[in-house]
Formats: sequence, C-alpha cells, structure tokens
Amino acid sequence: MVIFLEFLVVTVPAAMVLMADYVPYTWSIPTALAACLLLPLRRWRPWTAALLCLPGLIGGLGWPPTVIAMYRIGRKTPVPVMITWVAVATILPSTLVVVTQALPPSAALLTFAFSLFMSGAPTALGALITTRRELTASLAEASRARTAELQAREDGARASERARIAREIHDAVGHHATLIAVESAALAATTDDTKTRDTALRLRALAKEALAEMRAALGLLNTEPTPGFEGIQSLIDRARSAGLTVRYEDQSGAPPPPATGRAVYRVIQEALTNVTKHAPGAEVQVRLSKQDGHLHVSIVNDPPTTHVPPPDQGGHGLHGLRERVTLVGGTLTTTPRPDGSFALDANLPTGPSKVDTDDSTFGGSARNPANAQ
Repeated sequence: MVIFLEFLVVTVPAAMVLMADYVPYTWSIPTALAACLLLPLRRWRPWTAALLCLPGLIGGLGWPPTVIAMYRIGRKTPVPVMITWVAVATILPSTLVVVTQALPPSAALLTFAFSLFMSGAPTALGALITTRRELTASLAEASRARTAELQAREDGARASERARIAREIHDAVGHHATLIAVESAALAATTDDTKTRDTALRLRALAKEALAEMRAALGLLNTEPTPGFEGIQSLIDRARSAGLTVRYEDQSGAPPPPATGRAVYRVIQEALTNVTKHAPGAEVQVRLSKQDGHLHVSIVNDPPTTHVPPPDQGGHGLHGLRERVTLVGGTLTTTPRPDGSFALDANLPTGPSKVDTDDSTFGGSARNPANAQ
C-alpha cells in the first residue's frame, strides 16, 4: 500500500507537469520532473524535499510537487519552519514572475496571492490534520485517565464503606459479645449450681466463638501480638531516629494489665504521629506516672518551629483513641494552648481487667473456644 501511494505521489505531479501548455524555459520540465522523482524523500526530510522543489518553482512548473512537499511540511515540522517555507515558496517565484514579466501592481498582487494560496493551503491542511490527530489522541488519553480515576474512586469508596461497616460491626457487635462472655464467666464463677455453671460456660464459649468468627470474617484476626506497654520504649526510639525530639520519663512502676498497656501504647503512638504532622520541629515530653490507682499519661509538645497550614479536614485519630481509652475504663483529655503547644492527658485503670486476652475485641489471637473453661 505504501509503495502504491508513493507511486501515485510521484506520477500524478509528473503527469501534471508534462501536460503543461506553456513552458517558460527549456529547463523548466526537467527541474520539475526531478522534484517529482525526489518527493519520496519528504517522508524523512520534509524541508529537503521542499528545497529541491525550488528550481521547479523558478522554472514555472514546480507547483505540483511543491504542493505535496508543503503538505508534508505542515504535517511534520514546527510552526516557525512552516511559516519560513510558506514565505519562501510565496515570495521567490512571485518576485521572479513580476520582475521578468514587468507585471502591473494589480497583476503582481494576484500573483503573490496565488503563490500564497498554493503554498499556504497544503501547509495549513497538513498542520490541521496533525493537530486533529494529536487532539484525538489527547482526548482518548484523557478519557482513559478519567475512566481509571472513576474506577479508582469507586474502588476506594467501596473499600471505605466496607471498612466502615466492618468497624461498626466490630465495635458494636464485638462489644456486646465481649460483655456476654465476661458476664457468663462471672456467672460461672459465682454460682453454686452445676447446671447453671455449665450453661454459663457454654454461653461464654459460644460468645468467644462468635468473636473469633467475626474477626476472621472482617479480616481483623491478628496472628501477631498487638503492641503493648513493653513496646513503648521502642516506639520512642523510632520517633527519635526519625528526627523527633522526645523526652521520655517513666515513673509508672509495674506494667499495667495488657488491655491498659495496649491503650497506653496507642495513646503515645497517636500523639507522636500528630506532632510529626502538625508541629514539625517541636519538642515532645512524654511522662508516665501512677496517681490514685490510675496510670496517668501526659504528652506535651512545644509550639511548631515552622509554620504548618491547618488541615482541610479534621482527622479521626483522637476520636478513635478516646473510644479506645474509654473502653478500658479510662479518660482522655486534649488541650490546645494559646502559644501553639498541645497537651494530651490520659488516665487509665491499673487494676485487673474484666476482659481477658481471649475476650478482648482489641485484637490478638483467639484460642479455641472449646478449651476456654
């Protein structure tokens, strides 16, 4: 197909040259035919093909190959090159005709207009086709990007909705199932009736089995232990290695129960994360102490050393943290200060937890409920 097209590109302009009624010079036909034969060069060197058409234009019969060469100029060259070649193809032959034939102003104007049309029209057509193809490709790419973006948004919305539903089920159903397990264990431990004790233990086992199945269904069953009180020092060390200045003081004495220890870990983790995001460069003081049978966690950060724009939307970290602290029987207080510093205080119980590791909905691996006697 390409060979046939190139054959037409050469033969059609050559035939038009040979059919000319008026031959200005003896060398007009040879130069025009040479330009026709060299037209395939335009595929690789458009400006070279146009340059080789100039002798034919000067000879008066070079317009057929020049039109094709100028079309290629419009297709494959930048705008400055197009304008240059249109000006050359317009001025050179027109000036030669006007000077040699001493044309009057009106005829000279028509000659220049004809040359401008013959050189500018194919160039503009080539540029228009190239622009149209580029625009079509850009629109297709934009359409693909828009489709991908919509798909990503839909996937994200589905994932967010699934996560929200999972959290609602985990928090609500898990909370009640945990209470059922705890109350059943308490009933089994306090009753003297054997039948009642067996029924309470079966009820506790069923509640724990429901918790385990719920965790597995929601993807919340953890195979590794949740970080607790023993991981606080490693958390502080990681924050320091990341460039955060942290002063850590632990006067809490004996480690608290596991549920409380996990809550303390999450409180410090969330506080350090917020300082990193909202108060870069600020020094942080983390202090643990025992007060009135409760573990007191005090985290205070200085004002940020660099300006940080306020977030567009409030995060949910502190809200979820307050729920976690409340669930283990504690309280959480946050206090933004006028100077730009921020204080976070948590009070958590240090006594034995009514919720053991197996019954807790915070995570951890659930053992076989059949063995929980």
